[in-house]
Amino acid sequence: MKQKFNIITSTCVPLPLENVDTDQIIPARFLKATTREEKFFGDNLFRDWRYRPDGSLNEDFVLNNPTFGGQILVAGKNFGSGSSREHAAWAIAGYGFRVVVSSFFADIHKNNELNNFVLPVVVSEGFLKELFDSIYADPKMEVEVNLPEQTITNKATGKSEKFEINAYKKHCLMNGLDDIDFLVENKDKIERFEQQRS
Repeated sequence: MKQKFNIITSTCVPLPLENVDTDQIIPARFLKATTREEKFFGDNLFRDWRYRPDGSLNEDFVLNNPTFGGQILVAGKNFGSGSSREHAAWAIAGYGFRVVVSSFFADIHKNNELNNFVLPVVVSEGFLKELFDSIYADPKMEVEVNLPEQTITNKATGKSEKFEINAYKKHCLMNGLDDIDFLVENKDKIERFEQQRS
């Protein structure tokens, strides 16, 4: 059983960049690892933006700015484009993000996030802009993401939007189930179905 997802209320990390691709999320040189060690991938999330070529910390990058933190990453349009590497979702989850908010996600990356218990929330361009404005005005402001109701609320302004999610993935997130767990949970139904067919 993985961590169940219900309502998350958190401060946010703003990344107002468009077309962030999976190579920027986790550079290709880290793909040699085949086991999902969350700390390893989390430590290397946005590696080439977090560190300079000489290995020193880039203080200008948002993840290195103590002003911002939380379980919600608010990103620009077209997040997760490029190659389909699942390691990008491993890195996001390994860093500790539970939600990524954007106005558009690349489909494969969106599914990889869902498979790794990170909720991708698609909002309108206007709502996204207002979120960025609110975060920069007050980094301590919070966003509430309500999975049962499928709403996201900017608590600084009180404005909410509904978001879409596949019903199966919603069930899995709310119950802490991956695809294998779901099959095991439904083993009796599957066996009954097979017996009826034979």
